[in-house]
Amino acid sequence: MPQWLLSRLFEAKDQPKPTFAIQGTINWMRALAEIINSNEFSDEGIKLVFGKVQRRARNELSDTIVFENMLMAYHNLASLNALDSDVTHKYDICRSAIISWYYATYFAASAMVAASSGSKQETHTATAKAWHVDFAEKSLLVYPFNLYLSTLVKKDVDEKISELRKGNKIDLNTYAKGLDDAKGACISYLSGTADYRKWEAEERIKSSKQFKDLKVDNFRTKAARELRDNELRRGQVNFLFQAFRYRGKANYRDSIFLSYGNSYEEKMDQFIKDLQVVTEGFMRMASIYCQKRVAKGDWELFVSDLEENTRLSLGAEVFKR
Repeated sequence: MPQWLLSRLFEAKDQPKPTFAIQGTINWMRALAEIINSNEFSDEGIKLVFGKVQRRARNELSDTIVFENMLMAYHNLASLNALDSDVTHKYDICRSAIISWYYATYFAASAMVAASSGSKQETHTATAKAWHVDFAEKSLLVYPFNLYLSTLVKKDVDEKISELRKGNKIDLNTYAKGLDDAKGACISYLSGTADYRKWEAEERIKSSKQFKDLKVDNFRTKAARELRDNELRRGQVNFLFQAFRYRGKANYRDSIFLSYGNSYEEKMDQFIKDLQVVTEGFMRMASIYCQKRVAKGDWELFVSDLEENTRLSLGAEVFKR
């Protein structure tokens, strides 16, 4: 029988091909997990990156925000653990698993921002921007979470991507089976996210009064290009923006690709495990940073309290660093 639903979606909107979308989804997470499981990602390496981070002046309110956000990250990690261990057919829960992965990442990053500047952001985009300034641009992150771009201007992005690749030609079509594969796929996803955020920015510009005043419908004129490039120069890509895009594909944009068409069942079990590995890695990094910033002794009190009072089945080992 023809794929009736897919045909209908193609008729109604710009629908990505399910096979391509799910390959990219699985392959990026496999690449991240491959790196985190390697010697290039370790507690010792994380501590080295944060070696010069100093404990801040006592700030109980901001520290409370740190602990609250880390609790929420912990709960989402526990959800991932349960989805992996309690469900046999992983296709049934893969979309929910991505949402748990995203929110564990988001809350852990929010804790880092609170530990850094004491601020509490009101939107996911604001959190990603604050994290960019506080961590990405200050080289206070561990590979692969430290990959970032501070512009969306195409020629500048292309130069930076080429610099990061160092001749590595692997892209997201590759299911990583080693570090070179993994690094190439991660850079490919960084580049793809830059393209996506550039498209988003251009769509916003086209709806602006300044663009409409030019009475054009593209960026071929000098005035239109200047308007666009001024906006693109302020653009950013970092791991949080990549995670936000990844969650959006799963939860909104590409409605069909995670549960329809060609079967990738042989890779789906590994995919759920990879989501866990990447979540644990990110939370380890966040925990080591936050522990250095909150009031002396409070991190130990936080972990001990969780061990005694949490109703989650997952232990608090991820916080013991």
